[in-house]
This record gives sequence, structure tokens and C-alpha cells, in this order.
Amino acid sequence: MKRLPPLNALRVFEAAARHLSFTKAAEELHVTPGAVSQQIKALEDFLQTPVFRRQKRALLLTDEAQASLPVLREGFDKLSEAGNILSAKADSGRLTVSVAPSLASKWLVPRLDRFQAAHPDIDVWVSADMEVVDFAVEDVDLAIRYGIGRYQGLVVEHLMAEKIVPVCSPQLLTSDHPLKTPEDLVHHTLLHDSSPDKDESCPTWPMWLKAAGVCHKQGERGLKFNQSSLVIEAAVAGKGVALAKSALALADLEAARLVIPFDLTTPTDFSYSIVHPPSKSSSPAVKAFAAWLKEEAALTVDASEAQEAAAA
Repeated sequence: MKRLPPLNALRVFEAAARHLSFTKAAEELHVTPGAVSQQIKALEDFLQTPVFRRQKRALLLTDEAQASLPVLREGFDKLSEAGNILSAKADSGRLTVSVAPSLASKWLVPRLDRFQAAHPDIDVWVSADMEVVDFAVEDVDLAIRYGIGRYQGLVVEHLMAEKIVPVCSPQLLTSDHPLKTPEDLVHHTLLHDSSPDKDESCPTWPMWLKAAGVCHKQGERGLKFNQSSLVIEAAVAGKGVALAKSALALADLEAARLVIPFDLTTPTDFSYSIVHPPSKSSSPAVKAFAAWLKEEAALTVDASEAQEAAAA
């Protein structure tokens, strides 16, 4: 093996190169500027060449140092991944899953008892957050993401497609203005999903009404929510009619808390994917959970199709 530069000096160099400041690098690393300067000198002595061009009011990288940074950062990522692999066995009984709040509350959590019954030795920790998890810095084993399915540097497995269906409380079918056709929507409040994970193929109410041939001048009006689960809860409470993600509305449809008033389903370009870093591929807990997720997704697809057929 070739003799490697001192690792700590490389870490200090990366911080100083990113900030172009010994002082800011020292603040990040919780050391003194003098300690940073000593590490940079040690690196330059090892390499027998400077890595910075020191000017009166600026600190600049040499051309060679600038070219080395992407490779160095990739190397640190690989070291971090290796550390995760080495430590995985010690914590093999715990599985941390990142998932959007709406999918967690309306789809994942109600099913988790089945996974726990089959795998009582695995403790599942659910982290529900709208922010996309960064596996390099966060202690997360696996995530379920809603998107186009391309996530660079990660292992990606398709979980299930999604589609949009109109839903409402059964009481709206027999209210003062019974909801029987799309034209009847002019008498009802529209519930809007304004969650940040919507894609362009996901219809808004104005788009949906136009496609259905309905002239509704107030298609933009109604109640708006920043979580898909809140839209569904409002529909269950009889507050109006929602365009809901089929997988998220399934439990309420099966329990007859919601109905599909007319058979107009819209597929979306986005789908759900299981993602995890390559370092987790050999984890028995990740393998078991991913396999279980795909089984549950297949059941969801079958149940959703049955609900749509009943509404047709």
C-alpha cells in the first residue's frame, strides 16, 4: 500500500479549502487557527509542495489542490460509508426509517404491527419529516421517497405507483345537494392538497374539473392544506371533496369513512421508492423491511383496484 498523507491533516485541509480561511476552518473543527496552520504545514511537508497561495488579503488554492478536492471529498464519503458498514452489526436490531408524515400516518404506521409480529427482534424507529434525508450525515437506514425514482448514489427499489381519486364522506351523497356527477361539485367545498411533494402530473382541482368537462368558476376556492393526510381527514369529516392519493386514502375507503363519488382516476408520474445507501444492502433488518414493504404495497394495489371497481 502506498504511504498515505496524514488523515487529520487532510480533514483540516478540506475544511480550510472550503472556507478559504484558517480561522473559519478552526471554528468548524473546534481547534485554534494555529492548530489548523500546523496541520496544513504538515500536509505540505508530506507532499513537498504548497496547497495554498497566501496573499495579503486572501487565501487561494493552488491549481493542483483545487483539482484534488472532489476526489478528497469522495474519499471521505467512502470512509464514512465504510464506518457505517463496520458499525452495522452492533446495532442490527434497530431500524430507522425516514418517511413523509402523510405516508407514515395514513399508510405505514397502521401496517407496522404486521412487521413487528413477523420480526419481533427488530425495533423500527419511524422518522416522519418532509425534508429529504441525507444518508451521509443522518442516522437513517432506509427511506421511502415519493418522486421520479432516480436517486444518485443510492440503492433504489420501486415500491408502488400512485394515482389520484376524488373522495368524500358518504354523507355528501345524500346531502341537500347530493353528489352524483362532477357537475354537482359546484355545490360543495373543494379541498386542496398543497403539500410540497406534488408533481406536475398530479391534477389540481381546476385541471381535474376542466378534464371532466365541468364549468366551475370557483375551482381555485376552498380549503387548502400542506399535508396530504390533512386533506383526507377533512374529507372524512365531511368538510368537502378532495383529490386524494389513492394509497393514502385506502384505509378510510375500506372503512367506509370515505367513498369515491365518481370513477375518474388520474395516474401520476411520481411513485413510491425504497431507497438506502449501498452500505445497508447487507443489513438483515433492511432486507427484511424492504421485502415486507413490497408485500404490503402489492396488497395496497389490489385493494385500491377493488375500491375503484366498486365505484365504477
